[in-house]
Amino acid sequence: MFDLEFRDPSPAFGGRAFGRRWSPGVWFGEASETASRPHIVDTTMLFAPKSGGVKRYLLAKRAWLAQARPGVRHTLVVPGEETCPTRQGVVTIAAARLPFGDGYRYPASIRIWADQLVALQPDMIEAGDPYGPGHAALDAGERLGVPVVGFCHTDPAALARLHLGEWAEPPVRRRWAQFFRRFDQVVAPSRHIAERLHQAGVPNVRVQPLGVDTERFHPENADPASLRRHLGLKPDTRVLIFAGRAAREKNVDVLLETIGRLGAPYHLVLVGAGAFAKPQAHTTFIDFQRDTATVARLLASADAFVHANDKEPFGLIALEAMASGLPIVCVKTGGLSEIVDAEVGQLAERATAGAMAEAVEALFARDHHAIGAAARARAVERHGWAHTFEGLSRLYAELCGGGAPMAVTALQAASALRLNLIAGRA
Repeated sequence: MFDLEFRDPSPAFGGRAFGRRWSPGVWFGEASETASRPHIVDTTMLFAPKSGGVKRYLLAKRAWLAQARPGVRHTLVVPGEETCPTRQGVVTIAAARLPFGDGYRYPASIRIWADQLVALQPDMIEAGDPYGPGHAALDAGERLGVPVVGFCHTDPAALARLHLGEWAEPPVRRRWAQFFRRFDQVVAPSRHIAERLHQAGVPNVRVQPLGVDTERFHPENADPASLRRHLGLKPDTRVLIFAGRAAREKNVDVLLETIGRLGAPYHLVLVGAGAFAKPQAHTTFIDFQRDTATVARLLASADAFVHANDKEPFGLIALEAMASGLPIVCVKTGGLSEIVDAEVGQLAERATAGAMAEAVEALFARDHHAIGAAARARAVERHGWAHTFEGLSRLYAELCGGGAPMAVTALQAASALRLNLIAGRA
């Protein structure tokens, strides 16, 4: 076990004294008393046409801040085909497209990226990757004298072990730890990632789970009869679904072997993730869907969501499935196991086809409709985006407000109540 909040004991967050201070009230929805507004800049290279959770998190944050924190200015800095000034709060910086990279781009110059961040004059920077933009964020923060938050969305050490072998993990872990130790605050989306960082020697980690748009992902989107007709399936087919990138760590091969073991009446639908897989029985491959509404309809029309990644940092797509009213079948290790238990799904002992098949059958031996309803209720109660961004607002208040958040006033309590009512609409 470990403490969920590993805090640097120094009062100035690593000994750095930041210049500009803002009243904590602005982070709790109070109107600013001055004409200027605190300015947050988010930057990452994990923002591409087929991006997953990081992109959805950033777009949800932009929408939520605009609605719930109008006293805060927000700018997103991401790679693009060319460098363009701020357009509706988004700045793109010219970056080369990575070969075989699903549209991802990597900046040629960290210095140029940092110069662009400095020119924006932010009061705080959040970096969403450990790559070029993350290093540029640290450089810009040092030059400006403003706090820099590192949100650890990925585990490159685990990926290095998976793709290159055991020998690659230790050096990557050391560089990963050296990088994140430079931030004034590190945020992890799960206890799993927080523990990995702590084991690597990163002391200043706060856990802040991600969220889900509970209005967009909703059981009302379901049309199971239409989906089965479209796929040419019998009405009583049990449709399992997974959506995500065709990345090795997603263990799509395990899902394919799982459906091979299960056979009828089960059918697996892979959205995006089956891009390089060979056709096989009881499986439908659907191309990556940019339209969120289409993904929401597919999820809500299935019977269960399956996910075989045993080292998932968080698993935002699983939350979206829960909000859609689906029970979840996943492995009992990694970040997913922190949001899934027997009340909302079924946990497999290992990331193997045999264990996953057993878990699927165990789920359907129970009342999977009731479990799906419980999953929806939990997503609404615990995981609306407002929960995530309220937590981050408290962190930003500490960093930019010069101390702990002030006590909740009647105005703030009313604001919080209002935000709870609109939770998930960001």
